[in-house]
Amino acid sequence: MLATVIIFQIETAKALALLTCLSSQDNPFRQRIAEVFSEDGEGNMTLDDFLDMFSVLSEMAPRDLKAYYAFKIYDFNNDDFLCKSDLEKTLNKLTRNELTEEEVRMVCDKVIDEADLDNDGRLSLEDFQHMIVRAPDFLSTFHIRI
Repeated sequence: MLATVIIFQIETAKALALLTCLSSQDNPFRQRIAEVFSEDGEGNMTLDDFLDMFSVLSEMAPRDLKAYYAFKIYDFNNDDFLCKSDLEKTLNKLTRNELTEEEVRMVCDKVIDEADLDNDGRLSLEDFQHMIVRAPDFLSTFHIRI
């Protein structure tokens, strides 16, 4: 019984730390993460939504699951593709708008050139997952350490 209480307290502390991290101004994707994981798509998370998010962002979640949710987070227009506009928004959030428009355009063009397997000018989930396989640091960066 005591062990169960201690585990619950540890998990509660982890959950509170995750909430703090998501509400932190340091995370440029905090609102988008809440939108993607919330059932209503508006960021209003239920306990089940929160637990799903917690599971996906844990260090133990499989690469394919993390890639799927990273793709959803970066798909700002929710069309199931990462178009140039989605990539621009992602890059601007990651760099906190420190790149020039020309630099953003060049990076986005390069990403599409290298990752677009079917040459349709946008990235599908399959394209994205193929790109993630070649990024060994993805698993170590797409999680929240608690």
